[in-house]
Amino acid sequence: MATRNRTRSRRGTAREGGTYVAPVLDPNWHSPYEPSAGERHANAVALRRYAVRRKTPAAVVVGIAVVVLFALFSVSWWFPILGVALGALYTWDLRRSVVRIERQGQRLGPLLRESLREAGTHADRARLDTLIERLGPTFGLSDVKGVVAEDPVYNAALVPDPSGWSLFVTLGALHELDLVELEGMIAHVMARHRLGQLGRQSAAAVAVNLSAEARRELSGPGSAYRADEVAAAAIRYPLGLAGALRRCATQSVPADSFFAGEVYAATCGVWFNRASGRGPDVSELDDVTLRAASLEEW
Repeated sequence: MATRNRTRSRRGTAREGGTYVAPVLDPNWHSPYEPSAGERHANAVALRRYAVRRKTPAAVVVGIAVVVLFALFSVSWWFPILGVALGALYTWDLRRSVVRIERQGQRLGPLLRESLREAGTHADRARLDTLIERLGPTFGLSDVKGVVAEDPVYNAALVPDPSGWSLFVTLGALHELDLVELEGMIAHVMARHRLGQLGRQSAAAVAVNLSAEARRELSGPGSAYRADEVAAAAIRYPLGLAGALRRCATQSVPADSFFAGEVYAATCGVWFNRASGRGPDVSELDDVTLRAASLEEW
């Protein structure tokens, strides 16, 4: 009798609460702090579109020439063949131009080596190498050579070069930032690689005849803010990265610093702090003060 009562009780509970359904994880769920294939693709496409836009005047001329040649079919059947050949030649040249622009960012490493004087003791370089070894695998990086640059301004940049990657960190950052702040700074520039941002940013840095606004557009407005999110999630300590940003926001830039010169103005898109020496502007998504405040709210 007691057994029947317990059975009825359980059945009653099941009827009252409904049928139990085991929780199932959504296979399509994607963490917002993980770089997606779509983001990487969008950054790659942005660079290709820039390469194609540079060839637009030539495309217009070739297009008109092809139309004219096809229109001359009544004169001779050779003209359409010449039109097809001209179109194929232009397509080949366009593809070659796109590949060349995608690779031109490799010139940035040597350019920065010429503009920044390498400094630091053996202990400084060993400390930087240790951080690279610890963080590199997290962001899918290998063949990264650390370079300690002699400059008191807090900044860092990861850039491509013909032999792999060069990670530039200023002596000021290496000596004066706390370990968690320095780790956050390096994680940020490595997160740009994971997001696929470095191709377009490096190309913008070495491109000639580009206005400051065109460089900014090619580099990707708001991309530093996004890299902060990815970096902070990877190292699991957003306050370290926020601390580095706060330090950058309060630092003044000496007149003889690299970060007060023309090379930095052209290459600022690849640096941790894109606006060294400029005052805060919280209307700008990549402003270091705004980025720090966002991380502190996590």
